[in-house]
Parts: sequence; structure tokens; C-alpha cells
Amino acid sequence: MRSFEAAARIDAGPAQVWELLVDVGSWRDWDSGVDRVEGRVALGEQLTLYATMIRTRPFRVTVTEIRPREVMRWRGGLPFGLAVIERTYSLDAQEDGGTMLTVREDHTGPLAGLLGRSTPDLNPSFRHFVEGLKARAEGRTSRPVR
Repeated sequence: MRSFEAAARIDAGPAQVWELLVDVGSWRDWDSGVDRVEGRVALGEQLTLYATMIRTRPFRVTVTEIRPREVMRWRGGLPFGLAVIERTYSLDAQEDGGTMLTVREDHTGPLAGLLGRSTPDLNPSFRHFVEGLKARAEGRTSRPVR
């Protein structure tokens, strides 16, 4: 199994962070690592992410879990579970009204290693994502440089 993860403490409540997170069509406004996201966030819906890091290979996923203000989970990969990519966005409310946002992606399945050879290290991209969302939620963001 290969995993990637990043987290940030955000000085905004889970409702505000959630609103930004599920508005996938606006991600490119605050994350220069995203060209665009097609689809809508709803259980069972498909999304297609176009990342600047891998422009030649869109990332297609299905939304598998939605718990507003807590968790959003997507799943993609190869047919028959040969390689499974699961990305989880977790929001943990903090006692002071802030939110801890964690983004984690796990690659599993018999061919996950093969898929992993063509997947770059996503940790820097995930760090950039959580910091971009943090800046937007805290009112410190303008359009990212592309």
C-alpha cells in the first residue's frame, strides 16, 4: 500500500470549510494544482479531476461517502479492484471553533504497485491543497498563480 497525506489547522468552522471543500468547481480559484473538476459532489456521483501535475491523465472517481462537515470520500482505480485509489477529506471540529483538515489517499490492490510507478509523490500537492483551502477559508486568498 502507498499513501499520501497532508493536514492543516484552519481558523474557520467546519461548516465554512465544508462549503469550500464541496464546491469542487471553484477549487482552481485557490489551488493552482487543479485545472478543473467536472461533476458534482453527491453520493454515487462521478467526478473528473484535471490536475496540473498529471495533465495527460484525468483522475476519475466516484463519491462513496458524504458526511457534511465531517468526511468526503472518493474511490477510483482499475476495474475489479486490481488497483484501488481512495481519497478521504476529513474535517475535525476544534474546541476553539477552528477545523483540522486532513487529506489522505491510499493506493491498494494487487496492481497498486504498478499504478504507483506512474504516480508522482502527491504529498507536496496535498500540502498545497490544504494550505490553499486554509488561506481561502481564513480570507487570505486571491486567485493562484498558474
